[in-house]
Amino acid sequence: LKRSRDKRSTITKLFLGNTHVHADHVTGTGEIQKLVPDCKTFLSARSNGKCDIKLHDKDKLKIGKLEIEALCTPGHTDGCMTFVCHPLRLALTGDTLLIRGCGRTDFQQGDPHLLYRSVHNQILSLPKDFLLFPGHDYKGLSVSSVEEEIKLNPRLTLPEEKFVKLMNELNLPMPKQINKAVPANMVNGQVELMTEEIKKLVMETAKIH
Repeated sequence: LKRSRDKRSTITKLFLGNTHVHADHVTGTGEIQKLVPDCKTFLSARSNGKCDIKLHDKDKLKIGKLEIEALCTPGHTDGCMTFVCHPLRLALTGDTLLIRGCGRTDFQQGDPHLLYRSVHNQILSLPKDFLLFPGHDYKGLSVSSVEEEIKLNPRLTLPEEKFVKLMNELNLPMPKQINKAVPANMVNGQVELMTEEIKKLVMETAKIH
C-alpha cells in the first residue's frame, strides 16, 4: 500500500474483489480503499452490496494485461461469483467449491440445488487442467484442480438429489461472526456505515433455514 502511493511505483490501478458477502469475517476491502482511494471494488450485482463495480454473469474485467471473467455461481449465497482467468488457466471459486467440499447452503438465500448446478455447469465444466483456488484452505491445501474435484470431491460426485439430502441434513451452527460480518460486508466492510435498519434487514436474510 505504501508503494501504491509512491510516485515511482509501477502500480497504476488496484482492484479489490469479493466472491460474495461473507458471513464468517469482515472483508478488508473497505479499509484498503481508505488507504488507496483510487482503487476500485467489485462484487456480484445480485449481492446488492456496496461496491464500485457491480458484476453480472459472464462480465469481463480488465486488470492490467489480464482479463477476468465473472461467473455467477449461486448456491452458498445468492450472490456468489467465481472469477476465471483463462490465460492463466485458473479460477477463484470463493466458498462455492472448496477442496473436496463446498460451501454450506442453509442461509443467505442458499440453495443446494443451485449450488450443485453452479459447480457442475460453471466450474467443473472448465478444462480439467484449470487450477481452482477456494476461499479457504484445508489442512494446508490451498489449491485443487477441475480434474481432482471431478474425481475426488465426496459431495459433488454424488447425484443431485443425494447431494441435496446431504446438505439439508448438515445442521451446522451459525458462524460466530455472522451478526457483525454480514451487515458490515454489505457496506464493503466499512463498519461505520452500518445502520440499525441495515443490520435488521440483512440479518433477516441471513437466518438459517
